[in-house]
Amino acid sequence: MIRSTILILITAFLFIQKANAQYPTTKVKDKHQAYTDSLKQVTYDNIFPIWGQKAYQKGFDIPYPTGVMVNYVYVKQGLIIDNMRLGLQTDNLDLPLTGVNFIEFGDNYTTANTVMIRPDIWILPFLNVYGLFGKGNSTTEVNLKFPIELKSIVEQEVTTTGIGLTAAGGLGPVWLALDANITWNKPELLDDPVEVKTFGIRFGHNFVNKSKPYRNFGFWAGAMSISLGSNTVGELKLNEALPPETWERADQIVAAYDNWYDNTATIPQKIIADQTLGPLVDAIGEADGEAVIRYGLDKSTKQKWNGIIGAQYQHNKNWMFRTEAGVIGDRKMFLLSLNYRFLL
Repeated sequence: MIRSTILILITAFLFIQKANAQYPTTKVKDKHQAYTDSLKQVTYDNIFPIWGQKAYQKGFDIPYPTGVMVNYVYVKQGLIIDNMRLGLQTDNLDLPLTGVNFIEFGDNYTTANTVMIRPDIWILPFLNVYGLFGKGNSTTEVNLKFPIELKSIVEQEVTTTGIGLTAAGGLGPVWLALDANITWNKPELLDDPVEVKTFGIRFGHNFVNKSKPYRNFGFWAGAMSISLGSNTVGELKLNEALPPETWERADQIVAAYDNWYDNTATIPQKIIADQTLGPLVDAIGEADGEAVIRYGLDKSTKQKWNGIIGAQYQHNKNWMFRTEAGVIGDRKMFLLSLNYRFLL
C-alpha cells in the first residue's frame, strides 16, 4: 500500500516530458475523458520508461521512450579573460608561455553556430538521459586595450560531445523542468577540449487541442546558466589570429608600443614585455604572418545566467517542433529543433 502510494505521488508530480507538450495529468476536462480512459486500458510492454505501465493505468499519456532530436543552435556571449600568458615562435625565436599580468582587455565575444544530434531515452516517466553530438564553427573576438590596442579574430571548427539529464514535473497543464548537461567542445586550434556545464530551469504551460488531445502547444519561460572550463592553451599563426585591419595599423601599433615601453612601462613590465609583447609587436611590424603565437588564458562568461523563452508544437506522439531564444542578459541565443520519438 505504501509503495503504491509513493509511486502515484512520484508519477503525478514528477512526470512530464522536458519542454515537450505531452499530456501529463489525470486532471482532465470532460471532452478528453474518453481519451484518458482509453489510456488506462493500454498494455505497455516496453522496458522503458520504468513504471510505464503504472503511468498508463493512472491515465497518463507518457511520451514514447526513445527519440532523436536535431538542433540548430546560435550563441553569442561575452567573455572575461584573466591570467594571460604569451609566447612566440619565429625563424629566430622560440619563446615559451610567460605570464603578462599588466595586459588589459576590452569587450571580448565568442559566437558559435552548431548543429547538434541529441539521442535520448526516458529511464523513468520523469527522468530523461540524453547524449549530445555536434559540429559547427565558432568566432572569437579578443580586444586588447593596454598597453596597445590590438584586435584578434579567430574562426575555427568545433566538435562537441556530451551527456545530460532532464528531470521534470507537472500539475495539470503547468509544468517545471530542470535540465543539466556537460559537454566537451574541441576547437581545431586548441590543444584540449573546453568543458562546458549548462543548467536550465523552465516553467511552462501546455494547451491541448480540443479534438485531438495528443496534439498540443507548449510555451515556457526560464533561465539558463553556462560555466566554461577556465584554462585554455593553444597556438596559431599570426595571419590566422589577426584581421586585415590590424596589419593595416602595424606602424601605429609599433609606435604605440614603443611609446609605452620608453615612457610608461616599469622595469618589471619591461622584463616581461621583452619575452612576450615586444617580439609579438616586432612580428606585426615586420608583417611576419607565419610567426606562431602561443597563448594561455583563463576565461569565464561575462554573465553566467540569462533569461529564456520558448515554444513547442507537438503534432503527434512521433513529431515535435521546438524553438527557444535567450532574451535577457548578455548571452544571446536561438534554437530550432525537430524531435522524432518512437517505440523500440
